[in-house]
Amino acid sequence: MKEFLKKKNVVFSWKRYGIDALSAMAQGLFASLLIGTIISTLGTQLGLDILVTIGNYAKATTGAAMAIAIGFALQCPPLVLFSLATVGLATNELAGAGGPLAVLLITIVAAECGKLVSKETKIDIIVTPFVTICIGVILALIFAPMIGSVANSIGQAIMWATELQPFLMGIIVSVVVGIALTLPISSAAICAALSLTGLAGGAAVAGCCAQMIGFAVMSFKENGWGGLFAQGIGTSMLQMPNIMKNPKIWLPPIIASAITGPIATCIFKLEMNGAAVSSGMGTCGFVGQIGVYTGWIADGIEIGAIHWIGLILISFILPAILSTLFCELFRKMGWIQKDDLKLDL
Repeated sequence: MKEFLKKKNVVFSWKRYGIDALSAMAQGLFASLLIGTIISTLGTQLGLDILVTIGNYAKATTGAAMAIAIGFALQCPPLVLFSLATVGLATNELAGAGGPLAVLLITIVAAECGKLVSKETKIDIIVTPFVTICIGVILALIFAPMIGSVANSIGQAIMWATELQPFLMGIIVSVVVGIALTLPISSAAICAALSLTGLAGGAAVAGCCAQMIGFAVMSFKENGWGGLFAQGIGTSMLQMPNIMKNPKIWLPPIIASAITGPIATCIFKLEMNGAAVSSGMGTCGFVGQIGVYTGWIADGIEIGAIHWIGLILISFILPAILSTLFCELFRKMGWIQKDDLKLDL
């Protein structure tokens, strides 16, 4: 059995399912729901119906895009990969708001089952898609509504708690999602799976920005402009090798997120009511900020100076100042040494 699974490239591991597949799912979300939302919002603002139509088509492919992305991460053969479009479409539709989590779990099972039968018969072109699609859709019919309901309930509970205790939950959500952003897992996919929006989504944005802008600015001495842009609009995950060597370098952005989170929820009432995936993106391609803006438009908010001031402070200015201050303090204490934040760019 071990040899057969190895031959079929079926690998049961946390890295493949919890990191590779999850990260790929987030990319599928970006390439469908997220970009579709941006395009349609742009079309609405410019009065261009063609862009609205394009955006709507992009959003309609969300389930299929996520499933194909997951299949790609699992290194599925072509017939399995293409068959997953149906699995993702059905699962996302049946799971409702909890679609991303259901798509992740069910697509993994369908993909691995499809890989097991791939090229095992002389009528592979029929057997492989048949097995992949039938197993996936049957599982979706049975489990997707349940998975979606659980994910939605967890997300709703987090958002309810944040509304009830904006200070405490502002800290918790900001710190946890921010840490997830820097870890080699997808904070965006987590936020999407839990449909994390509203004040909780705003806290998540704050935490992600604290990590990205924090690391970008406080490591400017070591990494210059290249490091600033790579981390500030790319990903703070680049610092993970350095964090493994000296975990104390993680403290400044984490502390910054614990401060900016409650400022976002209690003072500026910053809400993410765009696509939930944007809550876990921070300043990566400025997707978090675009998501907040699309939420303002969707809610019909009359955008004033206070909205922009809050967004800019939470996203850029406060993370830069706070992380740098704490970093310099820890440098003086000897916790952070020269080149501890140096990237191999």
